[in-house]
Amino acid sequence: MKFILFCEGHTERKALPAFFKRWLDAKLSQPVGIAPVRFDGWRELYDDAPKKAKLRLKETDVIAVISLLDLYGLDFYPKHLTTVDERYEWAKKHIEEKVGDSRFRQFFAVHEVEAWLLSDSTLFPEIKSGFPGRAEHPETVNFNEPPAKLLDRLYGQRLGRSYKKVTYGKELFDQLSPEIAVQKCPRLKEMLDEMLKLAKTAGL
Repeated sequence: MKFILFCEGHTERKALPAFFKRWLDAKLSQPVGIAPVRFDGWRELYDDAPKKAKLRLKETDVIAVISLLDLYGLDFYPKHLTTVDERYEWAKKHIEEKVGDSRFRQFFAVHEVEAWLLSDSTLFPEIKSGFPGRAEHPETVNFNEPPAKLLDRLYGQRLGRSYKKVTYGKELFDQLSPEIAVQKCPRLKEMLDEMLKLAKTAGL
């Protein structure tokens, strides 16, 4: 049995299935599969999710389709929604209703998946002294300087090179403990808890 993971970029496709599995498999009676499907950015995922979710949900071994987008960079929510929670809840409901299947779940990384990396500063021994105070609660690293931009700035200032999102992201996620990330990132915990519930309901 497996999840289909809709994601918007190469970092997510390469790094997240193994990261999620480390947390889920430890809590299940047997391993769960996670098959990533990469879209070319959030707009393609937003446009194509209904059709592609329905196709994948016809497969007999699929538990659910889990769709993940960065909250940062989206522009389809109403302009009067300005807080993280308002945008998150509206966009989640909007996309799930757009797909219209009870085995489809939409989640968002607040504000980017790199927030989960910030949960463990020991991954960044050479730049962690530059982390702002809000990095203690990684999902509050915000729309003004989201996590990947923060890392890129600190890599440039402290190390004289840019943060290579795909290359470094895969290496860092391989080292990151999901338990540490879950403790500091409530929205990540919400997603993994829902995946765990779905997997157990499917008999795993």
